[in-house]
Amino acid sequence: QLQLVESGGGLVQPGGSLRLSCAVSGLTLDYYAFGWFRQAPGKEREGVSCISSSGDSANYADSVKGRLTISRDSAKNTLYLQMNSLKPEDTGVYYCAPVWPHEDTCLLRATLDYWGKGTLVTVSS
Repeated sequence: QLQLVESGGGLVQPGGSLRLSCAVSGLTLDYYAFGWFRQAPGKEREGVSCISSSGDSANYADSVKGRLTISRDSAKNTLYLQMNSLKPEDTGVYYCAPVWPHEDTCLLRATLDYWGKGTLVTVSS
């Protein structure tokens, strides 16, 4: 049974950093592409970043390129999102989920309508 447990969110000032974690069980990161999504208050959930099953390729939404970095630890079966230079518009609940693969990379589209509880990121002074 798939379980996704996100953690690492919190309150941070603009320009600050956070590192999110997603502990995955029920699927192995080495065999599935995974991604991060976020949902801001009053808005639909959007894809932020994804990493291919090989770990060799990643994609990012234009709004986060150069500031967020996705990675994974296969031994721990855990997905990470390093968030730097945070902006108020990065505020939202962040979720991880398996995503669709595309050739050697990944798409910012979840394969399942299944979500963990998420972790709240608030960027505010």
